[in-house]
Amino acid sequence: MIGDDRILLNDRFIHVFKQLEDRGVVIKNDRGGKGMGDFAEKILGNRAYGHIIRAYLNPKDKRVISYSQARTLCREYGVSEAYMLDNTGTPFGMDLPRGVYEDAAPNGNILFTTVSAFAGTSVDAGSFVAPERNAFFSLPGLGGTGLVAFPIDGNSMEPLIKSGDVVICRQVEGVKDIVDNEIYAIKNNGSIWIKHVQRIIHGGRVTHLKLISANYLEHDPFVEEVNIHTRLYKVVRKISEI
Repeated sequence: MIGDDRILLNDRFIHVFKQLEDRGVVIKNDRGGKGMGDFAEKILGNRAYGHIIRAYLNPKDKRVISYSQARTLCREYGVSEAYMLDNTGTPFGMDLPRGVYEDAAPNGNILFTTVSAFAGTSVDAGSFVAPERNAFFSLPGLGGTGLVAFPIDGNSMEPLIKSGDVVICRQVEGVKDIVDNEIYAIKNNGSIWIKHVQRIIHGGRVTHLKLISANYLEHDPFVEEVNIHTRLYKVVRKISEI
């Protein structure tokens, strides 16, 4: 008999699969490497098992994903194991457990990291969420979860954001939620940028992002491909030195 934990695990799988579809990472009827057969091959080891994936996605079907398959999903598609296996945090992004925010309430709801997100230079994203270098704080008018703050080192967003400013960003669910020409922190392929963002749409989905500096005289715009590792954070406030 399937236990409640497996049923809940499968519910999280359904949620993650929907997000992968929204991001364009999985396209059920695609024949270019992102279809159901391709997904089944990565998760189940056989592209002919697309029907089993469809069974997992059907809440009325008794078949549910296994823990080993869930771990494979996390490895292949950059899904948080903490979320998938333990229902902690979020499927993608910084994977901060809601409990952490709640426990940190006396200190604040905004995660501050000492790692600089260079406005004009890429940085190693692996250290971006190093727990020993994090702290929490709060500001009036900025409630809720999913907030992260970090200092800027670079001049590509001057005069709007200067080197030494601290930006506070709120995590965005996915590229479909982007508003063109607004300022975001973009974490992609091991790099972090603060830029104006414009979506580039092909075949009805966002495939690339055009990243534009405010200091356009010194920094040319460039294009980044959207993939399973792309994370977006809307800049909601900056803190500047007097």
